[in-house]
This record gives sequence, structure tokens and C-alpha cells, in this order.
Amino acid sequence: MHAADPNISENPSKIRRLDDGAINRIAAGEVVERPASAVKELVENAIDANATRITVAIAAGGKRLIRVSDDGNGIAAPDLPLALSRHATSKIDGTDLLNIHTFGFRGEALASLAAVSRLSLTSRPANADAMRLEAEGGRLGEARPSAGAPGTVVEIRDLFYATPARLKFLRSDQAETRAVTDVVKRLAMAEPYLRFELIDETETPRTLFVAEARSGTPVDALKGRLRQILGPDFADNSVPLDAEREGLHLTGFAGLPTYSRGSAIHQYVFVNGRPVRDKALTGALRAGYMDVLARDRHAAAALFIDCDPVLVDVNVHPAKTEVRFRDPAAARSLIVSGLRDVLGQRGARAASTVADATLEAFQPEPRVYQMDRPSRGPGFFKENVSEHMDFPGLAETPSARFEPEPEQDAMDLPLGAARAQLHENFIVAQTRDGMILVDAHAAHERIVYEELKTRRDAHGVAGQALLVPEIVELGAAADAVLGMAEELGTLGLVIESFGPGVVAVRETPAILGTTDAAALLRDIADELADTGASDSLTSRIDAVLSRIACHASVRTGRRMTAPEMNALLRQMEATPRAGQCNHGRPTYVELKLDDIEKLFGRT
Repeated sequence: MHAADPNISENPSKIRRLDDGAINRIAAGEVVERPASAVKELVENAIDANATRITVAIAAGGKRLIRVSDDGNGIAAPDLPLALSRHATSKIDGTDLLNIHTFGFRGEALASLAAVSRLSLTSRPANADAMRLEAEGGRLGEARPSAGAPGTVVEIRDLFYATPARLKFLRSDQAETRAVTDVVKRLAMAEPYLRFELIDETETPRTLFVAEARSGTPVDALKGRLRQILGPDFADNSVPLDAEREGLHLTGFAGLPTYSRGSAIHQYVFVNGRPVRDKALTGALRAGYMDVLARDRHAAAALFIDCDPVLVDVNVHPAKTEVRFRDPAAARSLIVSGLRDVLGQRGARAASTVADATLEAFQPEPRVYQMDRPSRGPGFFKENVSEHMDFPGLAETPSARFEPEPEQDAMDLPLGAARAQLHENFIVAQTRDGMILVDAHAAHERIVYEELKTRRDAHGVAGQALLVPEIVELGAAADAVLGMAEELGTLGLVIESFGPGVVAVRETPAILGTTDAAALLRDIADELADTGASDSLTSRIDAVLSRIACHASVRTGRRMTAPEMNALLRQMEATPRAGQCNHGRPTYVELKLDDIEKLFGRT
């Protein structure tokens, strides 16, 4: 006998309609997961209302208080009760859910919040008086006159008091405060022309975050806002993006590869101004940096995709954090190609943080001035110093060689003119306003690697025919893998269908040598299922090309002449992504003359 299911009554009752209060509490569980979710919904409503100033106040991480104030359009007095009812919205008329131009459109947030908290809504449209409406646990009061500036104030107290079980799943006040801060910052990135402020009123009110409204062109406004939120290091070490394909427009800023992070928390993706967390888009971001970052490093970037709303479905998840493109391959391709193009164009630039770390390493020992030194006796100077006043020419040593005065024109080039080689590897170059220190092996490795990739892209990858085709069972994933057959063929992997759910491998890339074709195809299938695209084969081939480049590049210990060093500098300037080696490490460090003089107290 089967054990009785404890979730099914032995005498099930008839199907009945739930009351509105239960419906609203259930909806709240989908729309409002935590205080940060409530803040997101309310701030998005303020943006939709054409607000220019938005202030968020919280207490106890938002558990005890959330107050969102704006100077937007406001809500007319007769509409206040309707604003707190389910599926009531001014954003759409319901005829077309694929043409959404606003953040909100479901009409669920306010009703859900009113069902699980003590909520008050105070609003004043232009040329009208302010009115206030309160709700507690889904029970609405009567609207009454109130004092208030033009705009709307939504105040939520005791979030989830009506559903105490939900309170047990919330994290600490500090963790919830961090989540609220992250939400406000993400929305502030998408709206640089608006002013945002976040205040913690748990005890003494204190400002957690403020972003003043920016002005100027969209690019300048966005860069200024990202400087406010992500800091000056990101603004100084990122490059602007502007690419378009098949109705999709990509803008934003991408951090230089040498300005990489230890985690992916500095990756932000927006679709039509809406912050999203989409695995396919973040996977495309990772692919764009594929061969310029070490495996344990992550890019920093803020990417914005804008398109006609009919090309993207935002009605995928109640929290509206996921989207679905009509052509996901086009969105992925736009991000990958846009990132690779801009990083290739600006790839000879190294992050300023690398120079900062270098300067920190150069911090001198505490100065001991001559007057503080112990006396050596009156005859010391005459006996020990005067005889060395005639300085001989510097002898060339195994660890350093010096070159003649450089051509003045070369010093105006980005990487300057070679002046010396240290320890048979590091090139010292002089620029008009500073110096460059180059890791010759790493730089040449990148140059050779890019040349190999260019040849691969131009002529394809040779395949190695298998004596006996390898049969791989992929099940339902076979169709997706076979859909990439043409692309895989250019990389030397020739496959064909061998029946339902089965793929036959005819050739494998010769450059990979002996290959586990089954494992390779399964990796490709897993990537396709996870992100809709696969870079497994390309990354494996690139890894082999990288190893070839490493062995073919100039080795440490090779003494280079001045023409050789200058030729390497010129090649770096002409090579995409030359600012970092194949493993993501910087190939050079630039020090400005002002910084060098500071090291010696010459300010």
C-alpha cells in the first residue's frame, strides 16, 4: 500500500474561489520577496510618474519602514482606492502586452504591499489638493485630505506583519540594507538625469547613498553617474560602447581587462532601462572578455541594450528581472562583438590601477637626511668621496643595457621610445610626459596570439578525419548541437545527425590532437542549454593557440637591441588587446612624470 499524501485530504472539499485578501497575500509572495523588492517596485512607479527627485527612507533594512517620496505626476483623489486594488494600472490598457514602454504594467505591487503591511499613500497632482489613503493587511480606509507637496509618498510600515512566516526568511538588517542599496544604485544607473537619495532612519537618520542629477549628453551623463556609483577607478579605466545590430542598440561602459575584479558583482545589464539578471546576457558579457581575462577574474561593465519594446518580452517573471528577446542570438552576438571590437581598439591601454599599485610598491624607505647621519670624522669626505668625483661611463652588465638618446618623434607615440632593457626582459621606454615599463615576453605573446587568431579566422581550422566516426548520444540536446554544425565545421569539428538524439562526429580539430569528442559535444550541449550559445570549442582552440604563442614569443633572457625593442613597442600599439597578455595580466605599466617626481619629493 502507498502511504497517504499528507498534503491531500482524504475528503477533499469542492473547488472554491479564494477571497481577495488571500489572493493578494499570495501575489505578494511572488512580487515582493524582500524589502528590496518593495523598494524596486515603488521607485519604478516614481520613475514612470516622470519624477525628477526620488528619496527612499528605510528602517531596520526596510522591515520596519520603507518610504518612497517623489515629485512626479501624482494620483488624482478618485483614483487612490483603485491604485491599491489588484490589476489596476495607468501604464497599459491590456490590449498589447508586447509593447511595454514603462517599468510597471501589472498593477500588482501596491495591492500586494497593502495586503501584507501597514501602508499609507499620500499623493498630490498638479493644481489639486493632497489626499491620503491608508490600508492595513489589505483593508482599505477612507481617503482624506492631507498636507503634501506635489508628487507621491508611499509609506510602508511593518512589512510582512500580516504574513509572519515570511519574516523568518528575511536576512539580517545589514544584509537587507545592502540589498536595498544595490537596487537603488541599479535604478540610478539607468536614470542619470534623475536625483536619487537613500536614507537610513533606523536610529539617527543618515544618508547611505545620494546621486545628484547629471546633465550633458547621454554618454557624459552616464559616465558621470557611473563615476558616482562605481567610483572614479571604473570611470577612468573603462571605455564607452556604441554598437547596433538588427534593431538592438548597445551602449554603456566596459572596464579594461586589466581592471578586472575578483567576482562578478560589478557587472550590470539593462534592457530598455530595466535592470535585469539574465544568464544569457551575462554569458555573452563573459564571452566578450573570453581571451583577455584569467579564469578566476571577472570583468566590470555596465551594458545597456535599447530596442523597440516589441522585440523583447518583459512579461516573463512577476519581479520583471528576466526578459526574453525575440532573437536571443542577435542580442548575444551584439554584446560579444561590441565588447571584442571596443576592447580590440582600446586594448593597448592599461588600467591606471596597475600604475597605482606600481607606485605603492615604489614607496621609498623613510628619509634620513645628512644632518641626521652619524659623523664619519673630518677626513671622511676627502678620503672616500673626492677620489670618486670623476664618474666613469656606465658599464654594461648582464642585467641592464642602455640605449642612446631616443628620437624625439618616437616619444610622442603611445608607448614612447625604448631606452633600456632590464634583466633581459623588461623594456624601459620614455614618453613625452613619463615612462613605460614593458614585460617583453608577455607583450610579444599577445602579439603572436592575435596573429594566430587572425589566420584561424581567415582560413578556418583544419579538421582531422576519424577512421571510425564517433557516435554520441545527446538526447533532446542533439537538435541544438546540430543547429551549430556549420559554425563548428569552420572550427574543424564536423558532425551530422545519426538518428533521433544521436550525433556522429566525422572530424575533430587537428590542432587539438587526440580529442574526447563525446565530452566536447556534451560541454557544448550544456552551454547551449544554459545560455543559448557555446564557446567551448573556440576556447579550447584558443587555449592551444595561446600555448603556441607562449612558446613562439621572445623568451626572458634574450638581450634585445634598440631597434628590436622599438619594433616591439610599435607592434603593441597596432595589436588589439595588447594591454594584457593571454592570461589577463598587464603587459606594461605607465608612470606619469608627476607621479615619479612625487616619489622623490619633487612636488
